[in-house]
Amino acid sequence: MPLNLEQKKAVVAEVAEVASGALSAIAAEYHGLTVEEMTELRVKAREAGVYLRVVKNTLARRAVEDTEFACMQEGMVGPLVLAFSQADPGSAARVIKDFAKDHKALEVKLISIGGKLLQPSDIETLAKMPTYEQSISMLMAVMKAPVEKFVRTLNEVPGKLVRTVAAIRDAKEAA
Repeated sequence: MPLNLEQKKAVVAEVAEVASGALSAIAAEYHGLTVEEMTELRVKAREAGVYLRVVKNTLARRAVEDTEFACMQEGMVGPLVLAFSQADPGSAARVIKDFAKDHKALEVKLISIGGKLLQPSDIETLAKMPTYEQSISMLMAVMKAPVEKFVRTLNEVPGKLVRTVAAIRDAKEAA
């Protein structure tokens, strides 16, 4: 069913709003997937905090026009599903990569992050990016390490004194 002008404007506005707040975007060709498989993909995307939408390419080009994903416009050809990461930069890549393992019909065509267009083979790298919680955890571990080492070093001085006194005591008891 064709969309009228108002519906097209609503779709463009919705996708543009999501794209303006998204951290990364992936466009994948879904030709050959069944309705059940697309529904499964949508469920997985929703669970991961990924906005997933099948949009006509002309409308998608207009929607990403004034966003950092404008670099994807030229590559938007064929039946594409757009996935926008909203929680962390790698969430859309993880969903698409995991789904594409089992469904060969889903083929990554475009990847964009930070206003740069990446190669489709870079999906593995993007999927391995840590989540926000993992990043904070790694940062805290790096910040905590010097303090821990300093405390262990400070603790070593009285420990060494105690071991020396104990060795002297043992030597006097043995004599």
